[in-house]
Amino acid sequence: MLRFPGHGPSRPDDIVIGPLDLAAHVDAALAVQAVAFGLGPDEVAVRRQIVLRHMTFPGARAFGATVKGRLIGFVYGMPNDRTHWWSTVVEPYLRAQGHDDWLDGSFVITELHVHPRHQGHGIGRVLITTITDGADEPRSILSAIDVESPARRLYRSLGYRDLARQVHFPSAVKPYAVMGAPLPLPRGQLRG
Repeated sequence: MLRFPGHGPSRPDDIVIGPLDLAAHVDAALAVQAVAFGLGPDEVAVRRQIVLRHMTFPGARAFGATVKGRLIGFVYGMPNDRTHWWSTVVEPYLRAQGHDDWLDGSFVITELHVHPRHQGHGIGRVLITTITDGADEPRSILSAIDVESPARRLYRSLGYRDLARQVHFPSAVKPYAVMGAPLPLPRGQLRG
């Protein structure tokens, strides 16, 4: 059962969705990301520094999903800023497709990961709709590996569409797609 902190009685097997102090729980979050995304220790160490830096940016926030107090999924993001590294990489690809205006007035989903044992139950959907519900921006953008996957199907079901494909990030082996959606996103619910 899905439960938001402070709303109703809790049960031991509840999936609790709520704000996450990501800086304080960075190692637990990266452990989920490592399993979900197949990261090795060196990549986790690099991403740890990135996450900690991102959480100092204005408007950055995170939500987590826990079961019995253990983090099983998380999302974080922030209002987009054209001076951020991600924006400088994707801007030429978006401009080539006539979509570079999406870099303004957008909330970026920086990372969204759910532990594989807990995927397929709508946790990612609830996390992304919860974080974007609090956005002041009229739209959201994100990047995802440019292959058909459950993640891309989730994003499409929420109204995200491809803005640019075959985006190459330095040091990334696979190309990415940049996707965007108007806000608010359709509400998410957990599935049994």
